Amino acid sequence: MLKVIQHLGHRALHFFLTIGRATLILLSSIIGRPRLKLGFKLLVEQLYAVGVLSLPIIICSGVFVGMVLGLQGYTTLVRFGAEQAIGQLIALSLVRELGPVIGALLFAGRAGSALTAEIGLMKATEQLDGLQLMGIDPLRRIIAPRFWAGFYSLPLLSLIFSAVAVYGGYMVAVEWLNVDDGAFWSNMQSSVDFHEDILNGVIKSIVFGFLVTWIAVYQGYASVPTSEGIGYATTRTVVYSSLVILGADFVLTAVMFGGLG
Repeated sequence: MLKVIQHLGHRALHFFLTIGRATLILLSSIIGRPRLKLGFKLLVEQLYAVGVLSLPIIICSGVFVGMVLGLQGYTTLVRFGAEQAIGQLIALSLVRELGPVIGALLFAGRAGSALTAEIGLMKATEQLDGLQLMGIDPLRRIIAPRFWAGFYSLPLLSLIFSAVAVYGGYMVAVEWLNVDDGAFWSNMQSSVDFHEDILNGVIKSIVFGFLVTWIAVYQGYASVPTSEGIGYATTRTVVYSSLVILGADFVLTAVMFGGLG
């Protein structure tokens, strides 16, 4: 019994220690927000690495998700003679839930894992220690640009995902299943509200971008400087990010649409 209590106490102390370290890294990243000249150049480089290079998987996945939504939605709605509402179904599903959530999961798998592996490799090869020896703060030079790049990129990627997915649903519903073109767009426009639907979806993606990037940079910075340690850190980034995204999505959905706000 005593060993069980000791183990639980050790795990609790380790948990709070991890939260404390992660919070310090977060505060350092916020304070060390990239500035003009060199900082801006570093930010642009990371925006390209984190955001632009994630576009192919975002666009490709968005098209197929939209096509599946169009096909499944039509199959369900046609039973009730409501197939003309397929545009409304696709748009609301994407801007409220699927766009922010799937976009964040894809971002965590592609960009989040890359950030963790890159920072972990820098730690393993003593590049971070080298920066400290030269009087350069690695949190400001390495962590902050990557944190802000991820924070800025995910909302834009989620919007692109939703837009592309809507077009994928349009191709299936209108071009393949012969749903009326005008009804598809008019029902979509009349049912989607900018503040209640689109803006809330953007807020979700902002929260997800903050959480996923925070987890990614911390796991890389705190990783054991070995190949095995970097592998474990990368795996933790994807697993923790996925769980946090789904948990935060429930909380945000309950506040935004469940009458708890």
